[in-house]
Amino acid sequence: QVQLVESGGGLVQAGGSLRLSCTASGSSSSFVTMGWYRQAPGKQRELVATITSGSVTNYTDSVKGRFTISRDNAKNTVYLQMNSLKPEDTAVYYCNFRRIWTVYWGQGTQVTVSS
Repeated sequence: QVQLVESGGGLVQAGGSLRLSCTASGSSSSFVTMGWYRQAPGKQRELVATITSGSVTNYTDSVKGRFTISRDNAKNTVYLQMNSLKPEDTAVYYCNFRRIWTVYWGQGTQVTVSS
């Protein structure tokens, strides 16, 4: 049974930084794509960033230049370095790991950016 465990969320002032981590346990097999999504109150969950097994990255426009996604395949871990945080980045952040036929979600970690 694969489980994703997230860490690194919290409260930060605008302009600050946070680093999120998400590690998969219960599996030694690799994942095709790892990524982060977020959901703000009253809004739909949206893609933040993804990274493939070949380290090809994709970002939503609102975080380009501020967020960096990376992965450690040996540890089955994905990271999201978030810099220059804005109040509009406030949301619950979910990690998402994909294999060809299966998708896994983390439990979510709260990121709150105060103005």
